[in-house]
Amino acid sequence: MAADLVAGKVDVIVSTGGITGALAAKNASATIPIVFITGDDPVERGLITSLARPGGNLTGVSFLGVGLMPKRLELLSELVPQVKVISLLVNPNNAGAQRVKQDTQEAARAKGLELHILNAGTEDEIDAGFATLVQLQAGALIIGTDPFFASRREQLVALAARYAAPAVYERREFVAAGGLMSYGPSFTDSWRQAGIYVGKILKGAKPADLQVEQPTRFELVVNLNTAKALGLTVPPSILARADEVIE
Repeated sequence: MAADLVAGKVDVIVSTGGITGALAAKNASATIPIVFITGDDPVERGLITSLARPGGNLTGVSFLGVGLMPKRLELLSELVPQVKVISLLVNPNNAGAQRVKQDTQEAARAKGLELHILNAGTEDEIDAGFATLVQLQAGALIIGTDPFFASRREQLVALAARYAAPAVYERREFVAAGGLMSYGPSFTDSWRQAGIYVGKILKGAKPADLQVEQPTRFELVVNLNTAKALGLTVPPSILARADEVIE
């Protein structure tokens, strides 16, 4: 797909497919300006030289989605403190999957929790992953940061309800669709910033001179209707910190 865009001689490529899409765009062209949105570390992944001075033909937004996995585990554990076995759903096709697994596993170990990794890169594998929750005796679920999962949020939310699994997600849109809780940056803000950068580039700005933006605000969103359906009482400590409570 990236090669097709280059062949079409577009003026700017915008990649919202996480680190995988950004790397594909970079490998396809060293001259066409590329604006990326990723939850991974773009410097660590070799996309850019530094956040302040990206260099080359790429810039964009890094919303720290991968680095927030331990915080999501902490919030989920606070919501269901009686649960000692938790599952993590990860897309193994994502370039940042290993980092997600490591960070979450370390956080779980520090809290004395048992963490099971469920790999799912297709719709059928998502179904199969949820079906194993009962076998694993997992009492809660963390949905990994991944563009594919975002595109399948209706399926994920429906399965979480079917298996009565308290789950935490990366973005508000999951909770608005009926998910239990989310913690992360505003994706609306991230895409708006990407659009601003596209406008600047079309007016002559160079990606190398546009620092990679990072979020300054993180949202905790809770769906009380879903909590009630799961028989959960949301602790006052979480409600007090919530930026939005859906009733």
